[in-house]
Amino acid sequence: MNTRCFAPAEWNALAGLAQEPALPPFEGALLERQHAEAHVVALRGDRIAARCSCWRRTAPPYPPEQPGVIGHFAATDEASALAVLAGAQDFLRRSGCSLAIGPMDGNTWRRYRWITERGAEQPFFMEPDNPPDYPVWWERAGFVPLAHYQSALVTGLTGADERLERVRARLAAAGVVIRPVELAALERDLRHIHAVSLNSFAHNFLYTPLSEADFLAQYLPYRDQLRPEFILLAMRGATSVGFVFCIPDFLRPKAGQPLDTLILKTLAILPGRDYAGLGNLLVEHVHQAAHAAGLTRVIHALSAAHNSVINITARYGSVMRRYALYARRLDA
Repeated sequence: MNTRCFAPAEWNALAGLAQEPALPPFEGALLERQHAEAHVVALRGDRIAARCSCWRRTAPPYPPEQPGVIGHFAATDEASALAVLAGAQDFLRRSGCSLAIGPMDGNTWRRYRWITERGAEQPFFMEPDNPPDYPVWWERAGFVPLAHYQSALVTGLTGADERLERVRARLAAAGVVIRPVELAALERDLRHIHAVSLNSFAHNFLYTPLSEADFLAQYLPYRDQLRPEFILLAMRGATSVGFVFCIPDFLRPKAGQPLDTLILKTLAILPGRDYAGLGNLLVEHVHQAAHAAGLTRVIHALSAAHNSVINITARYGSVMRRYALYARRLDA
């Protein structure tokens, strides 16, 4: 098994390499669009059997380490997986990194994490999926879990927490108004969401800021799939102070099941005591909106195990899936 490491100036050469039929299709333009700094392939004969990309300069901070990240990973078998991961670690080590983190396609705004406990539920819309062997192969390559995540399923959507009446009254007295996004002014409202995200997520684990232009480019393509009653903004005058972003699970009908599920993808509130309880209030609003629309299930998706959102989720649902992000020291 041979490995080759391609720099950005060599991306065109990748197009001339055939890959094993069992390897998932790969979009070469993704390397440029997501600013990969290297692409490593493991070759069986003259065919790619495994591949991954590396990022060093734009990797999320993790002091005191000098991290690099590995993403765009795909492999046909354990031998090719170990070979391509060894090649990626070699690139990151030579680039001055002390820790390799993955899977992560450059940063946490993109695909990252492996499913480690799948459960009985099918994959949901916008959920990163992976073959069950991938985390096993990473562990055999010396990677260990760095962070844990979960998705939870909520089926009781009609309950109301009486304690939230006081929260509702306090926030209303402070001038906080909850409204759905306006699809006719979607770019404006996405800018509101982006502004809250930058502030709310600033201290999140492995956070890196995303420019407004990149944020809009990531979410505007979903315009036709958005339903405004499921994307709520909390406004205080002209300032956004919180939001909840949900989208129907469009994979359900493709699997022959009813479109009965809403995915709560992101919840964010500005820090500070002024907005205490707003997250709970927004979650209750979207549960009620889902019930009013005839949906029976809400997935609280991809929450970090240490995140305060877990406390909200625990009141409503039960864990249906677990995930992990991995790391390996490069001096080992």
